Amino acid sequence: MRIGLAQLNPTVGDLAGNLRRLLSAYHELVAAGAELVVTPELAVCGYPPRDLLLRSRFVQDVENATAELAAATGAVPLLVGTVVGNPQEQGRRAFNAAAFCHHGRVQQIAKKCLLPTYDVFDEDRYFEPAPAPSIIVHAGKRIGVTICEDIWANESPGDTRLHRFDPVAHLKAEGVDLLVNLSASPWYDGKAGLRERIVTDLARDLAAPVVYCNAIGGNDELIFDGRSVVVSAKGEITARLAAFAEEKRVVDLALSSAHGPASGSPLPAPRSPLQDIHAALVLGLRDYAHKSGFTRALIALSGGIDSALVAELAVAAFGPDNVIGVSLPSAISSEHSKDDARILAQNLGIRFETIAIADTVAAAERALGPVFAGRAPDVTEENLQARTRGVLMMALSNKFGALLLTTGNKSEVAVGYCTLYGDMCGGLAVISDLFKTQVYALCRWINEQAGRDVIPRNTIEKPPSAELRPGQVDQDSLPPYDVLDALLLGYIEEGLSRAELVAKGFPEPMVRDICRKVDLNEYKRKQAAPGLKITPLAFGVGRRIPIVQKYVG
Repeated sequence: MRIGLAQLNPTVGDLAGNLRRLLSAYHELVAAGAELVVTPELAVCGYPPRDLLLRSRFVQDVENATAELAAATGAVPLLVGTVVGNPQEQGRRAFNAAAFCHHGRVQQIAKKCLLPTYDVFDEDRYFEPAPAPSIIVHAGKRIGVTICEDIWANESPGDTRLHRFDPVAHLKAEGVDLLVNLSASPWYDGKAGLRERIVTDLARDLAAPVVYCNAIGGNDELIFDGRSVVVSAKGEITARLAAFAEEKRVVDLALSSAHGPASGSPLPAPRSPLQDIHAALVLGLRDYAHKSGFTRALIALSGGIDSALVAELAVAAFGPDNVIGVSLPSAISSEHSKDDARILAQNLGIRFETIAIADTVAAAERALGPVFAGRAPDVTEENLQARTRGVLMMALSNKFGALLLTTGNKSEVAVGYCTLYGDMCGGLAVISDLFKTQVYALCRWINEQAGRDVIPRNTIEKPPSAELRPGQVDQDSLPPYDVLDALLLGYIEEGLSRAELVAKGFPEPMVRDICRKVDLNEYKRKQAAPGLKITPLAFGVGRRIPIVQKYVG
């Protein structure tokens, strides 16, 4: 059997656009000799649709689009991810499903069994689980159909008891010649290898080939990396599709063979983690902007490493002609910061503007002077600089219709080293899930790949500073970033207690101070721009810590 994999980039809710994309892929793959075409999970409506599923007509509209898609199929069937309504009075109103479309109609529906409710997933809020996976008989072969989480029964993060039922074990008992999995599996650093291990182990356990078709693209904070794979019955990867790009490919299977032939295309060369992170951020930024109607980006360039990285990512996503960099020096801004911002803009080939803010800050200080009389200057005056920049950058965003990108990294956002309504102004927090040490590593990688200093060397080598007071550097109030990031990784992503962090060797006063900062600044993060998720636990919908809480652990 020749399987056509349609690794596509749908847009959530764009039923007409997704339908055109699916039809085009189907006809292209059929013309290339596919005998069965497979798409990612929820390809008709995009993943995740979230509360769109609660709209009065959404489920019916998705079903209508699926029927229209099925009407265009002929002798070659299409297995497409979609939503179907639940006809029962009890339970959720819909199923996450795969429609087997053949000879102009939907011939069979396979429904998802396992509904993830951890991290960014909340499918139990919307979908009714199927009691068992489906088997589709086609061309004399028994095809077991699973949808994303159905193959993760024993891999749920942090809790192997999350699912009591294993759909793959059920299919093994029933007997299948081929397992197909339709996925919309969000990417994070390190997940690709985990996925491939799961799929290859399944193939060996079933003694049958596995076809895994994953989505690509960015939808809000989530990034999907594709990397669809075909695995032989012996657990050998015989085809691997592109990372972070759409691809449509026909792969030959030998269902009666224990080996399974190669697809005819060589497997892609291994990718480095930094290459993946860069590609993910570019894809997530581009899709967030373009799917929202933006074609240009705007960045405040401080001369520091964070804004430099965001500007480089914006150029990769939009092209240099569609990126505007703005320097907003205050009375205390250093000459090297202004120079580094200008050199970066020249290196990237982007439009560069300078708007001095000293007079605007002074005017604000004069206006507040009578009310502040008798009170010593403090962080309030420092924040006036950041908030003045925020006002001006938002004005430029309005005037030019450009998406303002915030530049805070995960280390800073974690401890509140950012100004609400100041440098936090913007529509997307591009690197908010990237620790400061990763920012440095990625900037060095960018320069190595380019064979030149795209990011100015001085920007990378100078001590980081917010420059909100004379002589200020980040390490005045924070530990060195290699220490801070390791501590934050333990507290935020691993969920370690203060006592456990001290036991790992971090000084107790530092642990108390940093953990307190993380807890106190939850209110800032709840008001921040959405960020792109690249780690197992990002600041976003997957982390639901109360703002008002008193627990100290």
